Amino acid sequence: MLSRREIMLSTGAAALAGERLLSRADAQDGAPPPARDRSALGYTPVITPNGSALPWVMKDGFKEFHLVAQPLVREFAPGMEVKCWGYNGSTPGPTIECVEGDRVRILVTNELPEHTTVHWHGILLPNGMDGVGGLNQPQIAPGETWAYEFELRQHGTFLYHPHADEMVQMAVGMMGLFIVHPKEPVDPPVDRDFAILLHEWAIHPGTYRPDPSVMLDFNLFTFNGKVFPAIDPLVVKTGERVRVRFGNLSMNQHPIHLHGYTFQTTATDGGPIPPSAQWPQTTVPVPVGSTRDIQWIADAPGDWAFHCHKSHHTMNAMGHGVPNLIGVSQDARDGEPGLEDRIRAMLPGYMAMGETGMAEHAVHGEHMKGPRNTLPMMMGMGKYGRIEMGGMFTVLKVRDELESYDDPGWYEQPEGTAAYRV
Repeated sequence: MLSRREIMLSTGAAALAGERLLSRADAQDGAPPPARDRSALGYTPVITPNGSALPWVMKDGFKEFHLVAQPLVREFAPGMEVKCWGYNGSTPGPTIECVEGDRVRILVTNELPEHTTVHWHGILLPNGMDGVGGLNQPQIAPGETWAYEFELRQHGTFLYHPHADEMVQMAVGMMGLFIVHPKEPVDPPVDRDFAILLHEWAIHPGTYRPDPSVMLDFNLFTFNGKVFPAIDPLVVKTGERVRVRFGNLSMNQHPIHLHGYTFQTTATDGGPIPPSAQWPQTTVPVPVGSTRDIQWIADAPGDWAFHCHKSHHTMNAMGHGVPNLIGVSQDARDGEPGLEDRIRAMLPGYMAMGETGMAEHAVHGEHMKGPRNTLPMMMGMGKYGRIEMGGMFTVLKVRDELESYDDPGWYEQPEGTAAYRV
């Protein structure tokens, strides 16, 4: 008897009118990966905003992937480039996407100036494939390629990262997402499936390289290696079921908050949460070294904020030693130049900040310029002016009508549904 998955795969193949469909049963050595289409695959492919999926080929019954650990430059947002380490030219590395029951072979080539390994975080596998340097294997020396082979015995949202010089290598960006879809499709299926890796960085103003010696005083916070406004929006059609998968390999918990909706937390890196144990939330805490999946029906059109609710995590280039000047006059007095003028004589372009709060810069339509390669604390323009955010912030864009999933622009509120000045 055909399984439900095999029926769905067969139906998808017929619907594609002869387009070649790969599955574990009929894949041939050297054939290309399958089309990324739910009707063909039996699952909804994951979307990694500002990222990509790692391609694979079939060899000897294995889905074979190739990860290259290497130095790279990542643009966090226009005006700031960071010298990172990562995989295949990106941090986070490309998302690995498989199906429960797949046999995978992952070739890891080391182009770093020091040794490394890869640990498959949360995945159940043989001890010798776990990737802890010195414990499970020798470290992968520069120039070497090592192979990891295992069968996927579970499904869910997992991670990968080094377990060699971990403090440095993770601080400078070496991490990625590993998604395993269930062998048997789950009802109800999701229509849009997003994956976001949370990270935080210590990049001192005017510098280009993360500081791995910083333990807690981070000043940049990213979704998939980008800060707002460079983070892609999540675009969905009204009525679609949405899943967002979060992974956290930073040094802090991140409470991720969605406006306009309640959602269910449906899974952790330990597996699915039974429906009887789920409850509605608007904020999901994502602990360090863990993953969380959330789901909801996108039944409210609009542009909805989606962000970490630690307020410093929605800012850029935060300086935590800045004096508190709220309520302190910095204007000229008794014919003497004010504090702003005196500092500007030494630092051209300096702007006084904090007397009435930091929003004064947004009101004036500008942000204080810092050293080169340093972003302002608040960035981004919205329909009605500056969005006073940075860091871990993006927008869920829900529309009744969509021709594509490209950014549809700003939402037009129906008459009588928007706040107004009295």
